[in-house]
Amino acid sequence: MDRKLTAIMALDVVGYSRMMGADEAGTLEALKTVRRDIVDPLIAEHRGRIVKLMGDGALVEFASVVDAMASAVDIQKAMEAVDAAPGGGDPIRFRVGINLGDVIVEGDDIYGDGVNIAARLEGLAEPGDICLSRTAFDQVEGKLDVGFAYLGEQQVKNIDKPVRAYSVLLCGKAEDAVVAVPPAKRGSRKPLVIGAVAVVAAVAVGVAALQPWRTGPGPEPQSAAPAPGGKPTVAVLPFDNLSGDPEQDYFADGMSEDLITDLSKVSGLAVISRNSTFRYKGKSVDIRQVGRELGANFVLEGSVRRAQERLRINAQLIDASTGSHLWADRYDNTVADVFSLQDQVTREIVAALEVALLPGEAESIAKVDTANTEAHDYLLRGRQEHARFT
Repeated sequence: MDRKLTAIMALDVVGYSRMMGADEAGTLEALKTVRRDIVDPLIAEHRGRIVKLMGDGALVEFASVVDAMASAVDIQKAMEAVDAAPGGGDPIRFRVGINLGDVIVEGDDIYGDGVNIAARLEGLAEPGDICLSRTAFDQVEGKLDVGFAYLGEQQVKNIDKPVRAYSVLLCGKAEDAVVAVPPAKRGSRKPLVIGAVAVVAAVAVGVAALQPWRTGPGPEPQSAAPAPGGKPTVAVLPFDNLSGDPEQDYFADGMSEDLITDLSKVSGLAVISRNSTFRYKGKSVDIRQVGRELGANFVLEGSVRRAQERLRINAQLIDASTGSHLWADRYDNTVADVFSLQDQVTREIVAALEVALLPGEAESIAKVDTANTEAHDYLLRGRQEHARFT
């Protein structure tokens, strides 16, 4: 068994499944063009080797972490100039993860925790950003014209020990201080850059109040930018399990996931993915902060209480720019009526946002794959196990 130490870059297209669903041919053509004109040449320029392509992403290895970082930075900066895809679709955007680690070599492929950590870091990155491990950060600090934000120790799937992670500030400078950003307070690249400026200013003039991640009075938050086409953007946070039994977490999570799926069927809405919203599971959050971090105009949160066959659902829709409630309701029914409850919640959210349903969308929302609640219960349990990926 051959092993080596190498720099690994994992690259992935943001929202690929959604884009394929909206315009399969246009998305494939746009991705081919981006790979041919931007990604592949910049990887080759920095002496990288594409280990494999994975539909919407790639695994690349470099002899040097500096080369891997320079390639990723150049790719992300070049992608900022890429406008909408052919046919007016969303522009291609990447998330990138970089790690320096020990890998197993088998033919032209590489395996092991070194690869897995790079892939997990890519999942932590914001759209258009780069996330790297501590081992990679130690090799590039001060060597490229970028800044860094420390994201703390991240517990990632299938890796026993927490990974110290850093986000790259593409608009920063090599001499900038590393900004400390708690994971629960992470946002897009723009807030991080603002945070970097604030830290440097605070050190220079001794004004701690300029540190934007501290609690306290400050400027009113700005509304999240609407999705392309002016659609309202909704983030569904994981519903709290109030059943008093941790084993019922799967049911509360399933309720949230089903609502995400149902709302995604409404063409007049943009819905944040489960992977993005479930990072807040079990955390006390500021809805306005969540809106800024996810780019959502509205946030849906709620709770589920299940006692044998009785079910109580509380849900509230909140304006992410002000923190004010737009709509709230409580539903008491039986587990057997869970499908109709989900349908009712979805319809009331759509009505609260004053979004018109197109012909067929109401039927699509109400349609379920089975009326068998026991089968649905097993599906939710299976989803939870799949998310754990044990």
